[in-house]
Amino acid sequence: MEDAIQLLDVVALLHDCGEHDLIAGQVGTVVEVLAPGVFEVEFSDEDGRTYAMVALKESELMELHYSPVAA
Repeated sequence: MEDAIQLLDVVALLHDCGEHDLIAGQVGTVVEVLAPGVFEVEFSDEDGRTYAMVALKESELMELHYSPVAA
């Protein structure tokens, strides 16, 4: 099973990021791979309006899954 976060994955923030007014648990989408293990994550509201774009390390994120994952 591939565990690495990839482009367009849906992720959740693992910690508060006060400088960007984000809290742990907020959900975003990986929109660019900046370097190995570093991603540009877009956070959008329910209407699709972006409210934050933040470069984050893989260790700061949890990949979310909406369907069963093969073991």
